[in-house]
Order: sequence, then structure tokens, then C-alpha cells
Amino acid sequence: MTILQVMFILISLITLGGGLYTVTAKNLFHAALGLILSLAGVACLYGLLEASFLAGAQVLIYIGAIAILIIFAVMLTRGVMGAFPRANEQWSYAVIVSLALLAVLLVTLFRFSWPQGAPAAVPTDSIARLGQALVDPGQYALPFEVASVLLVAALIGSIYVARDKK
Repeated sequence: MTILQVMFILISLITLGGGLYTVTAKNLFHAALGLILSLAGVACLYGLLEASFLAGAQVLIYIGAIAILIIFAVMLTRGVMGAFPRANEQWSYAVIVSLALLAVLLVTLFRFSWPQGAPAAVPTDSIARLGQALVDPGQYALPFEVASVLLVAALIGSIYVARDKK
């Protein structure tokens, strides 16, 4: 077993542990911190895959923006900082659907013929082309702007909910 495989296993366990803590935490703020841990683990996995752009985007967009926005929303909303109930009457359905999805993924994993050998070379100008696509009005500029407006609306909504009603 190589050092990269050991690192992959450790980072995967940290990522899964953060995700598990996110869904089992009794405090919403602690759940958001578990989400940040899980997202950081995914960024580390991107780093192991030598996808530095995706690792940086994961840190900047998901950890730096969305997770922090969730934490601000939690902190600005009164009455959410304490313990909150997690169980409801639909937990059994969620377990059944999760196990069915696990079965489908395992069948796919073992029946798929995975390619062997070195992966195809990535074009060296792919990051430049992605940057051009993000600012080109005919490609991804509109979804990029819609996402920013959505984040601003979520921040304004959390401030509106948290303000005094006097």
C-alpha cells in the first residue's frame, strides 16, 4: 500500500466522519462545522487527484462562501442555536431509500469494467477555456450571476428574520 493510498483512506474517513457528524449533531451550529470538515475533506481529495483548480474552488466557493453563509444564517436566527429534534415519522423511508441507493452503487461498482492504465492527458489550456466560459454571456455568465443573487438574497433573508420586530 502506497502513501497516497493511506492518505486517501485517512482523508476519506475524515470526510465521511464530518458528513456523519453533520447529520447526527444535535446543535445546528455544530452540524454546520461538520459540513465544513466534510467539504474540506473533499478539497483534500481533489488535491490528491492533482486537480488543484477544483480543490481551490471547493475551498473558496463551498467552504469560504456557502458554509460561512449557513453559519451566519444560523447565528443570526434566534432560537436555532440550541438543540433541535432530528427524528420525524419519515426516518424509516430514508433508511430504505439509502440502503437501496447503496445496493445500486455497489452493483454498479462491481459490474462496471474500470479502465486500466494511464488516464488521457488533460489539455494545458483547459483552465483558460473554463475562465472564458465563466465570463462569456453565451455560456456560464448567467448561472454564475444567478448563484450570486441567490446568495445575497439568502443573506438578506437571514438578517430580516433575525431583526427585532419593534
